Amino acid sequence: MATVIGDLGSRRKVFHSGDSASVVRLGRQIAPSPHLSDQSFSTQRMMGHVLIALMPVIVMAVLVFRWNAVRQISLCVLACLAAEALFDRFRGRSAPLHDMSAGLTGLILALSLPWSSPWYVPVLGSVVAIGLGKAVFGGLGCNIFNPAMVGRAFVMLAFAREMGASAYVLLDSELSVVTRATPLSLAKQFAADLAAGRVTAGEAQVQMEMAESIWALLVGQLNGSLGETSAVAILIGGAYLLIRRIISWEIPVGILLVSFLFVELGHVFEMTLLGPLQHLITGSLLFSAFFIATDPVTSPLTCKGRLIFGMGIGFLLVVIRLFSSYPEGVMFAVLLMNATVPLLNRWTVPQPLGGPVPAKAGT
Repeated sequence: MATVIGDLGSRRKVFHSGDSASVVRLGRQIAPSPHLSDQSFSTQRMMGHVLIALMPVIVMAVLVFRWNAVRQISLCVLACLAAEALFDRFRGRSAPLHDMSAGLTGLILALSLPWSSPWYVPVLGSVVAIGLGKAVFGGLGCNIFNPAMVGRAFVMLAFAREMGASAYVLLDSELSVVTRATPLSLAKQFAADLAAGRVTAGEAQVQMEMAESIWALLVGQLNGSLGETSAVAILIGGAYLLIRRIISWEIPVGILLVSFLFVELGHVFEMTLLGPLQHLITGSLLFSAFFIATDPVTSPLTCKGRLIFGMGIGFLLVVIRLFSSYPEGVMFAVLLMNATVPLLNRWTVPQPLGGPVPAKAGT
């Protein structure tokens, strides 16, 4: 008799047979017994905890960007819910809107977009997130890639002008925060000026330090996507998820540790004008570490696998930030590491007590 462990969309089950049990995902054993299951822990309950954790981020987004934040969040959430219902109808299934997964996908997508995106960007991004990011794989629990990042990747490539650095700046705005470029865009510009000889290293460093104070990055006084302005708000939400055990520590620690080390290395060799701490609390790095990369469906099952997964995201993120033309690398880093999850699960299967099961006994 099989008993579902929660209902987290990961198709994870416990099969009891005599005195032994094993966890199976997609028909493959990944851990030895014993296992405890919490029948009251459902997809809806887990999504509810994530929504609670996102409240500080949402509040800061509304305080900084006002109506623009409300508009973006509303469009993404409503479009994701409508897309979920539509694609489920095409497949002849009832729309599982009550599990809150589609709404949460829309919310995370909205928080990763610029405040100035025209209405069609969040709408099309939401449809692609649900359709290509989840529905084509069979729905929640079967998708390989993070749906919100699939949607953002689509609009990033399809609407480069609406998603570029200029999309974050409006010179005649009444909101002072949106009259300047984002910290990562400024760092890229200063690096380009330095390479072209328009400024010296000392001048560029002084300009960067004057432009981006640690305090402004922490409290959310600088421009950026809706969910990345306030590091304090993100840390509060992330701490809640860790305390409630909705996410595990391995992925955030892997991302933050590797990012810090490689940014420090790049800073020593003058590849970036931002210091390690500034990189950690700038852009979507923190938001990704706690709310995007930790998606239980598209991240590894084992502790070692999750740590490697997080370290891979941190490394790729820094490489993209330092060497590509994109100021931010979170989206591509997460999607690339999502593709490695089946391999990480296979590589990091823990051995049962007493060593591996003999081949004959396992047949």
